[in-house]
Amino acid sequence: MKTIAFLLHNNFEQAEYEDVNNQLKDKGYKTLLITTNEDKEVQAMQQDVNKGDTFTADIFAKDANVSDYDALVLPGGTVNADTIRGNKEAHDIINAINDAGKPLAVICHAPWALINTGIAKGKTLTAYHTLQTDLENAGATYVDKTVQVDGNLITSRNPDDISNFVDAIDKALS
Repeated sequence: MKTIAFLLHNNFEQAEYEDVNNQLKDKGYKTLLITTNEDKEVQAMQQDVNKGDTFTADIFAKDANVSDYDALVLPGGTVNADTIRGNKEAHDIINAINDAGKPLAVICHAPWALINTGIAKGKTLTAYHTLQTDLENAGATYVDKTVQVDGNLITSRNPDDISNFVDAIDKALS
């Protein structure tokens, strides 16, 4: 059974974790939650405005072993994505997954992490529309599509695109 890890902090978009997680589990994948937070209890948000549910992470980022995961998903949420893009432990995990050529699936505001790790340069990516300039300034080509695959990178725009995002992850792991 293939294992898909989710990496997040706090104030992530609930649907981009919970709905993606549930759909991947329905397809037969094992999933686990890695956090850069100092506590295993992580707070979700709904459209960056209202607090959502809390979830319990399985492991802290500092204890994560990338060889245990077949793919990595980065949910969005502006505060979460901004925190992840500035976190060294998160960068280490993201870079290790990318360097191994494993699927790296990134949605909404989470492509900020691809900018900060240098992964975005030379790639064709999609994201929440407000990241277009950031991605282009980092040397990426921005496209406005529900899902964009460039090598091992799978990017998507927002929660409306989750079913296509999950299908792309499943196809990459098949």
